[in-house]
Amino acid sequence: QVQLVESGGGRVQPGGAVGLSCRGTGNVANIRMMGWYRQKVGEGREWIADITKPGVATYAAPVRGRARVTRDDDRNAAYLELRNVEVGDTARYYCHANVLRTGSDTYEEFWGQGIEITVSG
Repeated sequence: QVQLVESGGGRVQPGGAVGLSCRGTGNVANIRMMGWYRQKVGEGREWIADITKPGVATYAAPVRGRARVTRDDDRNAAYLELRNVEVGDTARYYCHANVLRTGSDTYEEFWGQGIEITVSG
């Protein structure tokens, strides 16, 4: 069984910084793309950033210039740092990954449970 376990987040003041971690656990053979999505109250889930296996990161416009995604393949982990946060960054953040399970020949999509970031003064 594969799980994506998220940590970090919490409450942060406007203009501050916050970090999220995501680690793949279980029978993970390889992880291709890892990324982050977020969902604000009353809205759909939106993509905000991802990073390929070679480490090429791409960002959505709302966070570009304020976000940094990295990964540690030895730990099957990805990290999101969001700086200069705004009230509009308040959302539930989800980790997403394309995972190859041990013994499988097909990559599958997995999601974390989500973790809250609340930006308030």
